[in-house]
Amino acid sequence: MKKTITVCLLLCMLALFLPVFASCGGGDVVTLYVYNWGEYVSDGTEGSLDVNAAFEEWYEREYGVRVKVNYSTYSSNEDMYAKISSGAANYDIVIPSDYMIARMIEEGLLRELDLANIPNVEYIDYSLMFGDEMPYYDPTNSYSVPYTYGTVGIIYNTTMVDEADLGSWDIMWNEKYAGNVLQFNNSRDAFATALFKLGYSVNTENEQEWRDALALLMLQKPIVQGYVMDEVFNKMENGSAAIAPYYAGDFFTMYADNEDLAFCYPEEGTNVFVDAMCVPTSSQNPEIAERYINFMLSGEAAIANAEYICYASPNRLVLEDEDYRATMEEIHPDAMKILYGTEDIPMEFYENLPEEHLMMVNSLWEELKIESPINTSIIVMAGAILGTSVGAGVYFAVRARKRRKIVATLWHN
Repeated sequence: MKKTITVCLLLCMLALFLPVFASCGGGDVVTLYVYNWGEYVSDGTEGSLDVNAAFEEWYEREYGVRVKVNYSTYSSNEDMYAKISSGAANYDIVIPSDYMIARMIEEGLLRELDLANIPNVEYIDYSLMFGDEMPYYDPTNSYSVPYTYGTVGIIYNTTMVDEADLGSWDIMWNEKYAGNVLQFNNSRDAFATALFKLGYSVNTENEQEWRDALALLMLQKPIVQGYVMDEVFNKMENGSAAIAPYYAGDFFTMYADNEDLAFCYPEEGTNVFVDAMCVPTSSQNPEIAERYINFMLSGEAAIANAEYICYASPNRLVLEDEDYRATMEEIHPDAMKILYGTEDIPMEFYENLPEEHLMMVNSLWEELKIESPINTSIIVMAGAILGTSVGAGVYFAVRARKRRKIVATLWHN
């Protein structure tokens, strides 16, 4: 009887410790937890490269250790931050946006990177995003490595818009296009269109300048067909709207369904954002995580990702690849110019504002949306706005969607 009990106890203890043994070296498997935006990495669909599977094969070949990438996604920076900051889950890699990286560094949620494990960082061209300056969100480049960057511009239907009206944010206030103008359905981007038009900084802490922007948005409201986010795809693709501000990378998705669409940058300036790879302080496998970042910067993986998501790449291995350039030009003849030809366009990052300004902007946004005569796609996103970024979670929540048609074009032509 005692022997039977002893055997049972040993079996129970073995079951308890098996997960620990499985994460140790030898032929066992180490799990690497990656947390990223949806549809924001080349995943093998439609003949594209599955970069996570490629990393697993490369790592075992290079280091003799089996690694399994556990890949999950989030829809906003705020969702990701909530999980990391609460300790509800441990991840080895996260890819936040610039303003969130700054916050996570300040709160001690990100680990300083050992760049000895990331030699491919030498291929990152920081001047593409920051000119002669350093990243405002990570001034020493110690906690993050850029993954992609993007911009906002105006998408328009060439059969519905006069070319003479282009070149400025003014077109979104032109009564000639009443009922055919779409506006962002998040506060930060919507206010930015007005702030840029007025010549103000999108990070201004001057309350009167925000109120001036509100007055301009109120003036615009009668000609706006709807405040939209994902709805912009269908509306612009089927020709039910003529003008919409949106993210450059998503223009190519819309163009794939409607070749009457075109893209331009307003002369007054626009927003630029960066998403970067980081290792949380809670990571259980920081060295493998850093090698994952290094792999994502390698030529084949970086090019596959850049082609898949259609946003600009800061990686010289991508920019100097002739096949990549040819592929992007197949998608749109001006793709490279749209993504990378922004040196003469004033660009500004969104930064976190002091809490009192966040609350003020939230109040102004609700004032704009309450009792609106517009019945199309209007949602007051107070819950998203009340966070630390005035709707920036909504701003970033939809950037990486609707890629399937683009991927099919890339890999089947």
